[in-house]
Amino acid sequence: MISNRIASKLSSGSMIRKMFEEGNRLKAIYGADNVFDFSIGNPDLEPPKEVIDAITSYAAADIPGKHSYMSNSGYESTRKAVADKLTRTSSLAVAPDAVCMTVGAAGAMNAVLRSVLDPGDEVIVLAPFFMEYLSYIDNHDGKAVIVPTIPGSFMPDIDKISAAITAKTKAIIVNSPNNPSGTVYSAEVLDRLNALLLAQDHVIHVISDEPYADLVYDGAKAPCSLDHFDNVIICFSWSKSLSLPGERIGYSAVSPRHADYAQLCPAIVMCNRILGSVNAPAFFQKIIEKTIDAKADIGNYEYRRNLLYDIVTRAGFTCSKPAGALYLFPKAPVDDAEFSAACAKHNLLVVPGSSFSCPGYFRLAFCVSESTIRGSEKAFMAVGKEFNLI
Repeated sequence: MISNRIASKLSSGSMIRKMFEEGNRLKAIYGADNVFDFSIGNPDLEPPKEVIDAITSYAAADIPGKHSYMSNSGYESTRKAVADKLTRTSSLAVAPDAVCMTVGAAGAMNAVLRSVLDPGDEVIVLAPFFMEYLSYIDNHDGKAVIVPTIPGSFMPDIDKISAAITAKTKAIIVNSPNNPSGTVYSAEVLDRLNALLLAQDHVIHVISDEPYADLVYDGAKAPCSLDHFDNVIICFSWSKSLSLPGERIGYSAVSPRHADYAQLCPAIVMCNRILGSVNAPAFFQKIIEKTIDAKADIGNYEYRRNLLYDIVTRAGFTCSKPAGALYLFPKAPVDDAEFSAACAKHNLLVVPGSSFSCPGYFRLAFCVSESTIRGSEKAFMAVGKEFNLI
C-alpha cells in the first residue's frame, strides 16, 4: 500500500498536467494543427544563441572532472557569478555564500521550506498562485494559509495578509511576476508588506519565487525583491527566462539583511543535499556561469501576449493585459471547470482558475507557437458565441 497522503494526491492530480495529457490525446486524433493547447508554461522558443554556443563549446571541451560532484552549494565560480549579478541589479552586496545552486526554483523552494518549517508552521500563499506550492508546504509538514489578492488587479491585500498572520506564521510566498495572473507587484505594495512583516514579534521569511523576474513587458522592470524585503530568500530558475525548463537549473539566495542569515545559508545547503538533489546539474551550472547576462527574446513573448490578448478580448472575454510572466488570466463566463470542459469540445485547452485557488477565471499560456495562437481564433470566437459574449 502507498501512503494515504500520496494516494489522495494521486486522486486529485495536477489540472495543468491533466489538460496537457488531454492535449496529446486530442492531437493524436485531430492532428496537432487542429488542437490549441494553452495549458502548460513550456516555452517553445529555443535558448538564446549565446546559451546554445556555450553548450556546444563546453560539451566539446576536454576538461577533466566536469561531470563530477562539487560542493553541495554548487561551484563557487557559478555562485560568484550569480552573487555578482544580484549585487549589480540590487542595492545590496551579495556574497557567494548566500547562493545555493538548485534543481530549479522548485528545488530551491523545497530546500528553503525544509530549512524553516517545523510541523504545523503556517505559510501564507497569495491567491492566485502556482498550485504546487501547496504540495511543497505539505512536503515539510507545514500548513498553507490562503489569502486572496485584490480582485481584478491581483495585488496583495495588505489588510487581509495582516489578519491572516498568527504566532505560527513562519513564511509568506511572494510570486511576482505572478503565475497565473501576470501581475507585477508594485514597489509600494512590497514596501508595505515588508513593513507589516517587520512589525511582527517574530521573523516571517519572505520566500520570493522568481522564475518570471526577467519576463516583464512594455519596457518595464519588476521591482527587485532584495531592495524591498529584509528577510527575503530568492528562489530563481532559468526555466522560463532562458527556455531551459527540462534542464532544471536554478538557485536560492538569502538577503544579507536577513535576520537569520548566518543559520539559513548553511541550512539551505544541507536541505538541498538531504532532500536528494545533492547538487544542481554540474554541466548547466557552468553554462549559466558563462551566460549569466543572457536574455530571452522578450519582444517575441510580448508580441504573442498582444496577439492572444486581442483574440481573447474580441471573443468577448474580460481580461487584464498581463505586465509579466507567460499567461493571460481571463474571467470565465460560468463555473471555470465547466467552462474548461466546454472549451475542450472545441479542441481549446485551458486551465481553470480554481486550480490556482482563484475560481471564476481561466489561464492561457502564450509561450506557444504563433500558429497555435492564430489558429485558435475561430475556436475562441465559437466559445464566445456559445456563452453569448459576442
